[in-house]
Amino acid sequence: MNSLSTLLQRLDPQAPLVSRHLMLIELLDWLRGDRRSPQAAVARLQMLVDALGSHPDAARRLAAIWEKLVTTVDTTTLLADFGFAPRSAFFSELGERLRYKLLPATPETADASELFMLLRPTAFDAQWLGQADEALLERLLGYLRGTGLPAADPGVGAVYSPPATAEAAPPAATAWQHALLDAITYCAGQVSATGFAPELRLRMNEPARLARPFHALPADAEAFRAAYLALPRDDARVHEALQHLRDRLDACRQAANSVYEHLEQHGISVGLVFRLRQLRERLLRIRELLDCLRSPSQAASAARFFVRLIHVGRERRSIRALIGSNSSLLAAKVTERSAETGSQYITRTPRQFAAMFRKAAAGGALMSITTCMKFVILGLGLSAFWGGFYASLNYALSFVFIHLLHWTIATKQPAMTAPAMATKLADINSEEGVESFVDEVTHLVRSQAAAVLGNVLFVAPCVMAISYLMLLSSGRALIDPIQSVHVLENLTVLGPTALFAAFTGVLLFSASIIGGWVENWFVLHRLDSALRYNPRITRVVGIARADRWAHFMRRNITGLTSNISLGFMLGLIPAFANFFGLGLDVRHVTLSTGQVAAAAASMGWSIVHLPVFWWCIVGVLITGPLNVMVSFYLAFLLALRSQNVSGLERRRIYGALRARLWRKPWSFLWPSKAVASPPPVQPPAPPSTPPTPT
Repeated sequence: MNSLSTLLQRLDPQAPLVSRHLMLIELLDWLRGDRRSPQAAVARLQMLVDALGSHPDAARRLAAIWEKLVTTVDTTTLLADFGFAPRSAFFSELGERLRYKLLPATPETADASELFMLLRPTAFDAQWLGQADEALLERLLGYLRGTGLPAADPGVGAVYSPPATAEAAPPAATAWQHALLDAITYCAGQVSATGFAPELRLRMNEPARLARPFHALPADAEAFRAAYLALPRDDARVHEALQHLRDRLDACRQAANSVYEHLEQHGISVGLVFRLRQLRERLLRIRELLDCLRSPSQAASAARFFVRLIHVGRERRSIRALIGSNSSLLAAKVTERSAETGSQYITRTPRQFAAMFRKAAAGGALMSITTCMKFVILGLGLSAFWGGFYASLNYALSFVFIHLLHWTIATKQPAMTAPAMATKLADINSEEGVESFVDEVTHLVRSQAAAVLGNVLFVAPCVMAISYLMLLSSGRALIDPIQSVHVLENLTVLGPTALFAAFTGVLLFSASIIGGWVENWFVLHRLDSALRYNPRITRVVGIARADRWAHFMRRNITGLTSNISLGFMLGLIPAFANFFGLGLDVRHVTLSTGQVAAAAASMGWSIVHLPVFWWCIVGVLITGPLNVMVSFYLAFLLALRSQNVSGLERRRIYGALRARLWRKPWSFLWPSKAVASPPPVQPPAPPSTPPTPT
């Protein structure tokens, strides 16, 4: 690394733009040093300021370079636009961030944002800049402006207006103040344009629409700008204009927040919430710019603002922050649309527990037919794709029939019940709230136990009964002994059964995501209203039938899409995986139990003497919990993200769950008679404020 004296000697105001930028980058690298101690960086800054005081020629050259920088580089893009994504599409923004990480940047630019990103500011820069004292920063700012230099170098200070006379009132605004005012004007225009967007304006409440805060915001910003630049400056007029502008910003923020009150009714759009986040952040940016402008110490306020930009810049480059932000939006979308649907799968009383068991028993009986049809499809000897396709139709039709008959498939519940349970997380700040949430977890675990038992205990005897009926009627069982051995070898716990069962849990979770997304899309585009009132539809099917169809689709859209998507994933994903040689398969506890039962019916009592049979029983006992736990865990993590639950609160929840399991383990398997039925579940209210944006 070059020494400070060498860097100061190389300062040349007459050098080309790219060379001047490289000089500043080298000077900043020298200030950072080895980046181990912020105090050492502050000491280096003190050395730089002292050196500029001892070498007036170097100070003049640095001031001239700084003056050319602020007059040739567009600082408005840095002050007003930096940190805001120019695109609302996820993959477009992902590509932009990958470009920042993978492609080299050039210092030959007049964009202050690009130059700032080229400096690669880190958390270390924010630390040492925040620790620098105000007097040191004021001295540095004085040298950059050229003040305090000998009289041989007049007029170096970066000032837009002519200097004031000795008799005049406050001097003209500096370049920094002009840049702040330009940034405020630009941000106000962006906020106003966003507020005019139909998707936001039509979702605001009536008082916000009548007040029209976004209409007057640019005028208020311009009024403040005119009052601030007026010579002589009237402080009372500036204060009045500033107060009007701040009141208008508050009105715009309240109008934007009113949109969240309508998200549940109109559906949640990722693009809409993204724009609301950007709008809120621009309103905050205007306030930060106003604080910088009105601060009595420009150097200290500028340092604080650039510390904020450093943190914003780190998030702007972070792919993890982008994925986290979008997954948070997706979590809010899915959980808020799925919570009401999933609440019906949670049992709290012995009567509800018994009803869940009966529904699961009926579902298991129907799944026995699904299992038999699977063996029929395998016996056709179709190609991998068509075999997977017809298997998908078999699964999807079975799941849809079970849904329409209001029966239950155990593994379909966890991903739907986790969002409903996550709505209880709003009150976990108190011990009572945590205990109430733990109660909800125990209700859910009991519901899953009843559903799994009902499916497994009834699918096995039904499959065996069908196999015996086929044997009596045609002389052939459902599958022959050779196929039975192949089935047992596939389902044994000594193979990859546990891995495949966990993968099936991922598919179950994915099906719930698809169901929640499609329902939100259905509500967002008001398709139920279109089915009910569209003249072309009512003309063809009639008003009464159109109304019934609309009601049916609104009530069943989540169940239909999640069940159909799950069926096709269970059938087609193994076929595509085998095409690429991955050897990936699925293990669904109900289907696996039915296949083992079919093998047992084919081989008779002799099967109990085969060790592989008992390993398959162990595999079934492992498959069920893995199906349930993986799908529930993923859905619960998504629900936690949607509720913005902190790590400390999560540890409190986990601790309370462990305590309940230690004190009352049987409460997770059987309901207490003292449990009362809760009041009807209401749809979750949309958040009053958006999550912290990136």
